[in-house]
Amino acid sequence: MDTDIKMISKRIEKEGSFIEQLTDEIGKVIVGQRNLIDKILVGLLSDGHILIEGVPGLAKTLIVKTLSDSISTKFQRIQFTPDLLPADLIGTLVYNPKDNSFKPRKGPIFTNFILADEINRAPAKVQSALLEAMQERQVTIGNTTYPLEQPFLVMATQNPIEQEGTYPLPEAQVDRFMLKLIVNYPSMEEERGILERMTSGEEITVKSVITPKDILKARKLLYKIHMDEKIKDYILNIVFATRFPEKYGIDDLKGMIAYGASPRASIYLTLTSKAYAFIKRRGYVIPEDIKSIGYDVLRHRIIPTYEAEAEDMTTDDIIRKIFDTIEVP
Repeated sequence: MDTDIKMISKRIEKEGSFIEQLTDEIGKVIVGQRNLIDKILVGLLSDGHILIEGVPGLAKTLIVKTLSDSISTKFQRIQFTPDLLPADLIGTLVYNPKDNSFKPRKGPIFTNFILADEINRAPAKVQSALLEAMQERQVTIGNTTYPLEQPFLVMATQNPIEQEGTYPLPEAQVDRFMLKLIVNYPSMEEERGILERMTSGEEITVKSVITPKDILKARKLLYKIHMDEKIKDYILNIVFATRFPEKYGIDDLKGMIAYGASPRASIYLTLTSKAYAFIKRRGYVIPEDIKSIGYDVLRHRIIPTYEAEAEDMTTDDIIRKIFDTIEVP
């Protein structure tokens, strides 16, 4: 077993060298936000989609655009608005009077990276069309189904400030996002760097350092990363503690959780912790990988009770208590 792990680690050391190249290229444009960049790369490697919550102006669009440029892929930004229609997203059939036929006109979803800006501003039908494409990796226009290109990454943003005139995503739909990331303000030192870089008048160019094939190759290697049975038990205990906290001696959380994490949480914790290990250039998963990515996998899968909200207890507080209680292998 040790020999296999060493072989996988050597392969990751060799084939995962593009991680540094990517982060270096993104770092030419983006100041700080290393944690956010790492988590986006985790989602990309795990073939999952990302929901980002943060106030405007924190470079969410710029990060995805820069990542797309670094990987030589196509990028589309879609501003979600209340008057958006599903056809504006996936495309529609257009009548051609010359030969009395209908021809498909593909929408902006036919790309590699999509930034769905303020997804909660669009009505349910548009949200449903996007989430179906995310899940099925295909789009049907008329009677024809078209597969979407790989890699296919959707990064949707939500503004936590304004809720008036929005259509909040139902919990069942939010659950389809692999990760929910919270973007915070930069430090004063980082903001000084942003100020100097963005007001210099110099154009910053990013070059493509890898191709989509490199990403797809890395995804195959991801499945070979070793995960000990004790680590799997650790993941299951964390997820089950969100459903039955009293069985794990966390009685004070029983009245704080209305619904615990779904089985997707167990699957995604496994995949993302392997991706996190890949980024750290390891051929095996350690408990710290699960703790590092666990908040982002679980925070939108735990529904707190009114009692928890009344006591200002967030899902992150609940997750922290679970991590502090469950024994680390």
